[in-house]
Amino acid sequence: MLLSVHPRFATAILAGTKTVEVRRQRVAASPGTPVLLYATAPTMAIVGMARISSVQVASPREVWSANRTSAGISRREYDEYMSGATQASGLSLEEPITFEAPVPLAALRASGSFHPPQSYRYLTGEDLRRVAQAAPVTGAALQGALNDLTPA
Repeated sequence: MLLSVHPRFATAILAGTKTVEVRRQRVAASPGTPVLLYATAPTMAIVGMARISSVQVASPREVWSANRTSAGISRREYDEYMSGATQASGLSLEEPITFEAPVPLAALRASGSFHPPQSYRYLTGEDLRRVAQAAPVTGAALQGALNDLTPA
């Protein structure tokens, strides 16, 4: 999965101080799913990865109640983001890995057509191969994620 996040949230996730990422829609991902973190402007790069340990899908109020100390945002920011949403997802993240060299958007686009998602998108093995090709320095971490997505 590729998750677009503001740079401050990417930094907090990778530092382990933000362990839950919230989304306005249902996210269907299994525990253990690798998540590449794309930091939006001005960074515009894949900066690291983590794993989903669990996903809670519930009302925005329930997701906030369960995750307010782990979401890394204020109640006001959360309420503004969730305004009008009837459902929310709280993605619990573990095992964050900061890439030694972020994978810039220009490199991702050079290896094929790449468009960062507004929120998130699921990745295929081919998507991960393209990312690994664009970022040989991060290859070991990406190879692990690729192995998780590719049947033996």
